[in-house]
Amino acid sequence: MDFKAHVQRHKQHIIDETKRLLRIPSVLERYDSTSETPFGKDIQAALTHMLALAKRDGFVTKNVLNHAAHIEMGHGEELLGILCHLDVVPPGEGWTHHPFHPVIRDGKLYARGAMDDKGPTMAVYFAMKFLKDLGVTSNRRVRLILGTDEETGWRGVRKYLETEEMPTFGFAPDAMFPLIYGEKGIMIFDLLGTPSGGELLSFRVGERYNVVPDHAECELSVDLKDAYLRYLNYHDFKGEVKGNTYIAHGKSVHAMQPHLGVNAAFVLAAFLCEHIDEPYLRFIRDKLAFDPYGEKLGIDMKDDEMGEFTINPGVFDYDEKTARIGIDCRYPKGFDPEAAAKTVETVSSEYGLTYAAKTVIPLHYVDPGDGLVKTLLSAYRKVTGDETSEPYTIGGGTYARALDKAVAFGMEMPGRQDVAHQADEHLHIEDLLTSVVIYMEAIHALTR
Repeated sequence: MDFKAHVQRHKQHIIDETKRLLRIPSVLERYDSTSETPFGKDIQAALTHMLALAKRDGFVTKNVLNHAAHIEMGHGEELLGILCHLDVVPPGEGWTHHPFHPVIRDGKLYARGAMDDKGPTMAVYFAMKFLKDLGVTSNRRVRLILGTDEETGWRGVRKYLETEEMPTFGFAPDAMFPLIYGEKGIMIFDLLGTPSGGELLSFRVGERYNVVPDHAECELSVDLKDAYLRYLNYHDFKGEVKGNTYIAHGKSVHAMQPHLGVNAAFVLAAFLCEHIDEPYLRFIRDKLAFDPYGEKLGIDMKDDEMGEFTINPGVFDYDEKTARIGIDCRYPKGFDPEAAAKTVETVSSEYGLTYAAKTVIPLHYVDPGDGLVKTLLSAYRKVTGDETSEPYTIGGGTYARALDKAVAFGMEMPGRQDVAHQADEHLHIEDLLTSVVIYMEAIHALTR
């Protein structure tokens, strides 16, 4: 059966329906579990839109308390789950066109959510629709699960899985091809202390644990302007002074790859320690600064398959009442979070800081020799002809880890620029169509 030819015949329909979904500005407004629109009217509109489309096309659907929903086809005891999400991050600044008015230019479809995750959602939807339309039979059920707040907390899919069946196996089309079979564990904690009340009046950096902060600022009761400007110039750092506020600029990247960024807090703290005696600042300089692998804290390790342990101090709050550092770590196989916590607790106590655990999320791993991995990889290679790209592991977290046995599978093609969460986010029309074919092959193979 020529899946590729069928997809090409319906090219314009795929594009048109994808545009319709992209027009819905499904950014989280607020969360209210008791509301009829728990994540806001726009995310609810996206969920309602997909369910109406699926009902029109003859699928079985179920809405779970407006927190999530599914679209199902096929028969059988076992269930293939494909987990997507309809929420998107705020558009931000710098767009060439309106982020929710989809535009095609040079073979690319531009809109917020094009790659994360509405384009992939539509690719899977059409893969299921075309298999159903072609009368392709299966001995397993296929369920497209629609999440609603992947970008902010996973409350939708957690609510869904409280009452709905856990899929036998599955995948999440919210990453890269050819396939991601392992995701590092996540360990998040705070270090809390008492302000000393000296020359440092405030130190504020970052808003999210999982982002390397690119802006840091502090207020001082002493004048260090000239020394700071000399420091910036000597080290080729970026920053400025406005009154008694000292500002440093860095480079923001995701916490899973902190070595690719420049933490602005480190730039500022390293300077301040030359002039101010404050244990909070000394801890940042001595045990955190410019060390993405936790060597200074003594918790570094490396796994040959999953790579290095990484650490990202992403949030800093210091004023007359508060002294806090918020830290996001990503750990590979073989890492012991409990032992690491004890080590950090001991080291930080020497600087007057107390360890406060927040979250430990176990790593997610499917053996690369498992049939699920082999089948999906085979489908990708059959369609693309790419025999060189290999499955791999990452430090980030995808929706795949919400299921007991699942991997991340597309739809970003190897070699493409990662544009998710960025201005002018886009998908390549060619990749969208190819992904539909890949998902058709994959679903067909997994349900035979």
